[in-house]
Amino acid sequence: MQALSELGIEVRIHEMPNEIPDAIPFPEDHVHGAYDPVFAERHWRVLLQVDRVFKTFRTSFIGKASPVHFFWGSFDLAVTRFSGRPAPLHPGGVPNLPDAVAREAYSHEVSSAGFWPGTPPIDYPAFYSYAYPESPGFASAAVRPAEAFYSEDLHEFILPYGAVLKAADPDRTLLDFLMGTYEAAATGANWERAALECAMGVPGRPRRI
Repeated sequence: MQALSELGIEVRIHEMPNEIPDAIPFPEDHVHGAYDPVFAERHWRVLLQVDRVFKTFRTSFIGKASPVHFFWGSFDLAVTRFSGRPAPLHPGGVPNLPDAVAREAYSHEVSSAGFWPGTPPIDYPAFYSYAYPESPGFASAAVRPAEAFYSEDLHEFILPYGAVLKAADPDRTLLDFLMGTYEAAATGANWERAALECAMGVPGRPRRI
């Protein structure tokens, strides 16, 4: 901060952990200091595999899409597709996340999926998928695999990580979930799917135009 100030750059940092109720500001947090290298490495290895499958999923969309990226706020790995159309103003109200940030993030229609280690009410590692705005019928869409379900608390589809880990074909199981929830979001909201989608890419093989 001092080095930036010497360059004439004044920076303000939001010091609250995001999306956590009853959070302690970082400069005052002397409670959360544990580090378990075994579990940290296990989490990293999970993220490597999830990143690989998410990148495969991303190849089937030629509209605007985020890279596969890690959110430091909610500690999740995510990838988002955009319809290209503006979305209704986000209501905000996410715990300890400035409303201006949420409204910038959801300024346009999205279908977003990700993986995170879990927080209540989902207190286990899981994949998620949601749409903003959520179209009528999205919550009742039939998605694969059978272990996937819609959380009324989070307004997201959830797929336990354990279900993918135990599947005969984990990559296919996860891709089925990603594609099925995206299709439910895009179809329900009348996205111009023909202009936004393409065949899923194959590593080392150029896509035919």
